[in-house]
Amino acid sequence: MNAPDRPLAREQKLARERNKLHKRLLRLTGQAIADYAMIGEGDRVMVCLSGGKDSYGMLDLLLTLRERAPIHFDIIAVNLDQKQPGFPEHVLPDYLQTRGVPFHIEEQDTYSIVTRVIPEGRTMCSLCSRLRRGILYRVAKELGATRIALGHHRDDILATFFLNLFYGGKLKSMPPKLVSDDGAHVVIRPLAYVREADLVDYAAWREFPIIPCNLCGSQDNLKRREVGRMLAEWEKRHPGRVENIFSALGSVTPSHLLDRRLFDFASIAATGLPDPEGDIGFDVDRALEQAIDQASHTPSDGIQALRVVTASESGPSASDSTAAIDGTPLASWDQASTRDATSASPAQAAAEGLASAMTATKGSPR
Repeated sequence: MNAPDRPLAREQKLARERNKLHKRLLRLTGQAIADYAMIGEGDRVMVCLSGGKDSYGMLDLLLTLRERAPIHFDIIAVNLDQKQPGFPEHVLPDYLQTRGVPFHIEEQDTYSIVTRVIPEGRTMCSLCSRLRRGILYRVAKELGATRIALGHHRDDILATFFLNLFYGGKLKSMPPKLVSDDGAHVVIRPLAYVREADLVDYAAWREFPIIPCNLCGSQDNLKRREVGRMLAEWEKRHPGRVENIFSALGSVTPSHLLDRRLFDFASIAATGLPDPEGDIGFDVDRALEQAIDQASHTPSDGIQALRVVTASESGPSASDSTAAIDGTPLASWDQASTRDATSASPAQAAAEGLASAMTATKGSPR
């Protein structure tokens, strides 16, 4: 290859990689929206925009999805100006005006409250998030929003699971969709299937005007960061392990845990009749045994065997690299979208329509 051709080849390769990244992000976001019926016809989605890479990416992807969707929904971006010292107040309004996105800036001095109440060196996230939550619920009501969209991604969901496991004694994480604690709002997390690493790359490509958080983002001793480092190390040493854990969050067997609120152990009784779905009380789970055996013989990528064996389960997966968006049917996505189609609610049908719209041929952004 001639020297002048090399820069062109690098540019073409970069363009291909960015195109694949954009397709993957749209597919995973659309899949999450469809799987959990996050958005329906006529919804007014309040996108909470902090100025970080995650919320910028969420807004950008939702704007594209809205263009392709067979349903109509509105988007309004909302930022809470917490009056942190040095906060660049012009950045978000300038960006949103350039994109033509309706927005609302809510000014509330939560910074002074948090720094006054929380001792120096202690984690401020809990109090800060509670204050933000109450304010955003009020703003959502004032704006007539039917959905509140938060930018938490797959890594946030996994980190929350382990924080609850290690420090809270609970099997609990961040749900992709929930009703707010006051019962008045539906909160959604469209990026639930998206890896943080992809959002980092996407933000760099799209050149979002990132605003750093000087309140909690600079606290290096957060337990959440420790969990993040743990997961990164696992993924480095055992590729596929993190994906298996994420899939497990959507493939739960209550009868094989210990929570009596989820399963009626007291009423268990022998019926005398064979049950093909019954438990093997004294035997090792054969599928699990085979996966572990295969993993032990292929240490470099053995953990992938476990993912293959459990692929028939209904857990979420963010690594379906065989699917595509433009012109290619999304097999696994279509199955999820058409599951129980005969009994789908209008909201589910609308969300499924949003997912199917992703098969339309579109180009990548600039």
